[in-house]
Amino acid sequence: MLDALVNAFGEAQQRLFEAVVQPLMFQAGAANLLEDGYVATGWLLVGLLQLLVMLTALAALQRWRPVEPVTDRAAIRVDIVYTLIHRLGLVRVALFFLVDPLWDAVFGRLTVAGYGGFQLDALMAPWWPGVTDSALFAFVVYLLVFDFVDYAIHRGQHALRPWWALHALHHSQRQMTMWSDQRNHLLDDLLRDVILVLVARAIGVAPGQFVAVVATTQLVESLSHANLRLWFGPVFERVLVSPRFHRLHHSIGIGHESAGPRSLGGHNFAVLFPLWDILFGTANFERRYDPTGIRDQLPEEGGRDYGRGFWSQQWLGLRRLAGRG
Repeated sequence: MLDALVNAFGEAQQRLFEAVVQPLMFQAGAANLLEDGYVATGWLLVGLLQLLVMLTALAALQRWRPVEPVTDRAAIRVDIVYTLIHRLGLVRVALFFLVDPLWDAVFGRLTVAGYGGFQLDALMAPWWPGVTDSALFAFVVYLLVFDFVDYAIHRGQHALRPWWALHALHHSQRQMTMWSDQRNHLLDDLLRDVILVLVARAIGVAPGQFVAVVATTQLVESLSHANLRLWFGPVFERVLVSPRFHRLHHSIGIGHESAGPRSLGGHNFAVLFPLWDILFGTANFERRYDPTGIRDQLPEEGGRDYGRGFWSQQWLGLRRLAGRG
């Protein structure tokens, strides 16, 4: 079944590229970048499919059983801007021009020097006789690997104060919805992407597999950020991150603090699988739905300003990083 889905996606990507992207690239004089344009078309198609799911299924779920009434639509509109920037591939295009040439040069030199990467799924093949050629097997392996990497990154975002200065923007949303996942400082996104790309190159993830892993992760994150009073029951709550599990991570004074208002840390850092929080002692399975945000936003704690618009949020993040905001 997975092979059929992959083939269907590839056909749709080819049609979109030939009908829309390729003619635009020829008109722009970018015929030398057609291969990269084809890859970008894949990211664009993934983003469009994700937006379709969000606007239909996830939006319906939020209307069905919201945690809280929507009172700050302006804040949500800014989150929508973040989502469109990411899901329509604008961030990927920027990274292609700014960062990817560096990694091409670095890994090219390593390959010449005899330090090439390896195929993780091939390395693990002897452990799983009979399924080594399965696309599903490779997908599951890489999904687990990248989810662990995301967990480690997330712990760093909360444990290292300079990194928290950027990541705090993500937690400053007091009106959390399915759009809140991509509410990040652009520099924070860059740091995370650098790590994920380095890991992907090191363990030999094929481009199509990497796109599938990222797409799956993003869609689950949209669900886990949703304004949705939902948990998966006593068993499956420990299998997949639910809206309840992740909302606690965003809860004031609980999710991103460990021992008081000045101590970073917290609970429920996992992106897909609570397994990592269970193994490392950061899981909290309390069935509660608390207000979201950061303690220092509260009037009685100083009312720190994290910005209301996209550019003000980005600027204030840089000021926090420099110790001036």
